[in-house]
Amino acid sequence: MTGWEQLVTTALLGSDRGTGASPVGVLEQAAVEAVARRAGQSPVRAEPLAVAPVETLPLAPPRAADRLARMLAGEQGRLIGEWLELAVAHGVRVPARLVPQLLDLGARDRSVRAHLGVLAGARGRWLAELNPAWSYLQQESSGEGLLDHGVWEFGASGDRRAFLRRLRAASPDDARELLAVGWDNEPPVERAAFIATFADRLGPADEPFLEAALDDRRREVRREAADLLTRLPGSRLALRMAGRAATLLVRDVTRLTVELPERCDSAMERDGIRSELPAGRSGGRKSWWLQQLIAHTPLDFWTGHFGLTAGEITRLPVADWRREVLMGWTRAAILQQDADWARALFDAEPLTDLLAVLPPAEQSERAAELVRAKDVNGQLIMMLGGIARPWSGPLAAAVLERVAEVAASQPWNAGELAKLAAERLDPALHDQLGHLPDALSVLPTTLRFRFDLTEEFS
Repeated sequence: MTGWEQLVTTALLGSDRGTGASPVGVLEQAAVEAVARRAGQSPVRAEPLAVAPVETLPLAPPRAADRLARMLAGEQGRLIGEWLELAVAHGVRVPARLVPQLLDLGARDRSVRAHLGVLAGARGRWLAELNPAWSYLQQESSGEGLLDHGVWEFGASGDRRAFLRRLRAASPDDARELLAVGWDNEPPVERAAFIATFADRLGPADEPFLEAALDDRRREVRREAADLLTRLPGSRLALRMAGRAATLLVRDVTRLTVELPERCDSAMERDGIRSELPAGRSGGRKSWWLQQLIAHTPLDFWTGHFGLTAGEITRLPVADWRREVLMGWTRAAILQQDADWARALFDAEPLTDLLAVLPPAEQSERAAELVRAKDVNGQLIMMLGGIARPWSGPLAAAVLERVAEVAASQPWNAGELAKLAAERLDPALHDQLGHLPDALSVLPTTLRFRFDLTEEFS
């Protein structure tokens, strides 16, 4: 045994086990041995780090950068995402001194990563190569050279996805053919993201590629392809789904009756139907299959099959499984971006995701109607939380009216609604609020902060 091994044995067994060493003596010997071991090590030859590449984007304006530093230190930290969004829109990058803090933020918050891919600049990517916790940045697009075919051949995954989206917008056929050339060699994790680019300018020429993708080994790829084929009028998948659904949902004069599917066979799984229940979902597998089948059936099939409008269909009583039927149609309306069905389903159950299918002016008006009609509570605030900023027009007026109305009787709910409104209202409204109770001061204060933030970029 070496001297170090003997010391370890003595320490584990105890100095009173016949070793003849006192506890102090063991520690003294360990100190001597440790110094000797370190002194005998050969020096490590380290390679110098490569110099960070030269930046190409201009810096953010100094006042805007100073505001970001304050936000990272805790002042209005919930608005950092809005600052990053504005910076990307103005084509600037953040100062190098703030990049490490932002990369730490991105490690915790996925929602800001796409912006950081651009704003962190060359210095950020250089740093990300040195710290595994920041490696996610390599998967985001830098926003540079997106029309250069060299990006597709040699770029990071984020830049390759951005290149394909740009090419898809310019020429869907060229983008599809480029992807087809190396499809079998693409990493499985990337294939679903590449398939998703087909959503832009989706057309009949895409069907053979997407139909073949239904045989992909990766479930995410099959699901993405199935969603796109559902949106494609007259696709073979849409016809297969309609044939299945027709036997499950039958109009019985004044109501709909439901027959649950008996099994989920391999053909259904190929078409994107998940056989197993998602974690936490109750109700049984058959009702889950029913919901998915309805979600992937073209909505115009139902209007033709029943000879009724979307509004008339959604108002029909359903004998059983009404919840699953409505959720299937809701998913279909969102997937197929069908405004008529979204309106009808929103009347049945006001879900924020359905509002997003409607034109902006109608979104604002319908959301305003809900704000005026419903109690100010957690459910309403949650629903409004899904409506993107900026809020203006009828929705802004209705929210401000309700905040002032319930400030005294429901101070907690009023405060939560005010906090949400402060982050979503058009910041130009900051000087049009009139008098609000001190408890709601977050509203004018935050709106003014956002207004100044916007002005500092312009």
